[in-house]
Amino acid sequence: MPSASDSLIEDIEDMVSSGDPTPHERQSARKNIMPRSRKRKDTLVYLPFLCSLIPGTQKVWMKTWGCSHNSSDGEYMAGQLAASGYKMTDDPTEADVWLLNSCTVKNPAEDHFRNSIKKAQDQQKKVVVAGCVPQAQPRMDYLKGLSIIGVQQIDRVVEVVDEAVKGHSVRLLGQKKDGGRKLGGARLDLPKIRKNPLIEIISINTGCLNACTYCKTKHARGDLASYPIEELVERARQSFQEGVCEIWLTSEDTGAYGRDIGTDLPTLLWKLVEEIPDGAMLRLGMTNPPYILEHLQEMAKVLNHPRVYAFLHVPVQSASDSVLMDMKREYCIDDFKRVVDFLKERVPGVTIATDIICGFPGETEEDFQETVELVKHYQFPSLFINQFYPRPGTPAAKMDQVPAHVKKQRTKELSQVFHSYSPYGHKVGERQHVLVTEESFDTQYYVAHNKFYEQVLVPKRAEFKGKMIEVDVYEAGKHFMKGKPVEDSTPFTPSISAPLLKGEVSGLKQVNGCCEMRKHGSSVWVVVFQSKDRLLSSQPLLSVGMLLSKLTVSLIPPFISLVTITQSTVHVFV
Repeated sequence: MPSASDSLIEDIEDMVSSGDPTPHERQSARKNIMPRSRKRKDTLVYLPFLCSLIPGTQKVWMKTWGCSHNSSDGEYMAGQLAASGYKMTDDPTEADVWLLNSCTVKNPAEDHFRNSIKKAQDQQKKVVVAGCVPQAQPRMDYLKGLSIIGVQQIDRVVEVVDEAVKGHSVRLLGQKKDGGRKLGGARLDLPKIRKNPLIEIISINTGCLNACTYCKTKHARGDLASYPIEELVERARQSFQEGVCEIWLTSEDTGAYGRDIGTDLPTLLWKLVEEIPDGAMLRLGMTNPPYILEHLQEMAKVLNHPRVYAFLHVPVQSASDSVLMDMKREYCIDDFKRVVDFLKERVPGVTIATDIICGFPGETEEDFQETVELVKHYQFPSLFINQFYPRPGTPAAKMDQVPAHVKKQRTKELSQVFHSYSPYGHKVGERQHVLVTEESFDTQYYVAHNKFYEQVLVPKRAEFKGKMIEVDVYEAGKHFMKGKPVEDSTPFTPSISAPLLKGEVSGLKQVNGCCEMRKHGSSVWVVVFQSKDRLLSSQPLLSVGMLLSKLTVSLIPPFISLVTITQSTVHVFV
């Protein structure tokens, strides 16, 4: 008979391991808990820190690969773990648990993911995997025995990590649905830790309406599912209240937003613009040509708005109609040109970023040269050049492949074309307003962006961070400009409140009242009171630990003063 550590549990809500400690045993095991003898058979537990009472007091290191959608998922998972008592660490060597959030777009990203799993196992770390790789292929040999969090199950990360720490293998891969309709994913109001406290990444939908022959992400994210406009607006509103000054909208295809719920992208954008404070900015994520074509007029108006970056990422992938057909991209090159030409005419200075795949199966030299001419014509300031990698399980992997040396040569040639022009040289001498949000990789400058989301490096002065400042551009490189602050100008603060500290959990709410948990047979019921006469929630839980995990979603640790535990009841006073 397999042991508990070998067991595979598809859904932990129906499982309580016989070897698990009782609530009383778990509390007694905490190092900084001071029990005191009393006449009654109660244990009085003082709570100087909330993590003293949460079962998951281990340290967790998380690594995320891939797109901004994946980054947003990672921020939500980190926030929930931290809110539940786990300590997030930047040092993988000191962590007890490695949470690896994967990307399935390219072979190298999956290779890094696989190698990280092996490295963690070699170091005797507990491993939990998430993201698109395990969602698309959970039965891969190297994932055997590992706990998996599906892309639509990130709101249950605490449960999965709790069980992984205890040696259980838990796999939650289901879709979230409401009346049979697929939902966009986990709730948007969950706790999160923003990688950058000044930038909020909001996923507006998941999945897409296409079936590109090279894409593995479709296997993981599935068909289109959009969040309701009111939920997205509320998330933006909350973000600004927490000091955010820049919002990124992300998804696998933002242009398809709302088609499944009877609305569209421009309608959402106009609602969001109403919530953006002066000086704060909104950046729209990637959109494929077919769906943005229907909204070009409105999109031009939105991109001209002073609080929206005049920036759009529209992947073309190839300039050959033959290759686009084999890719099943559902547009021709003239459609792409129409999008670019229209926006360049109606949104002066607009930045169009695009992606190109070199060496797709069947691509001839003539096909490739068409792509080269497209790049020469438009001189895209932001261009992502990717050598084709056949992803297992995709139709393109079964096609006749272009020889590796040819793919490599085409990638090199296109890169040389890209580096042959200077997109920002003509802007030297301009005076621009820029929003400062990040630190440069070399830590020597702050990174700001102008209205066209062009990168401008500015002096690293603390008073500039999170501010809109005025600069004179005095130097231009391939990917950036450098700006000198205008002496008589005053930095403008767009945030309506101070930003959270780095690593601080977003979305926690203060609740005054008390919590009571009573045991009934083999199950435990929790009743949370916000006041003497108002019931806040009641739900079945498995343990004291899970009670506290739930509580920390809505309670700020310092407001819990003590916990008393009797044989059948736990009282949490706040």
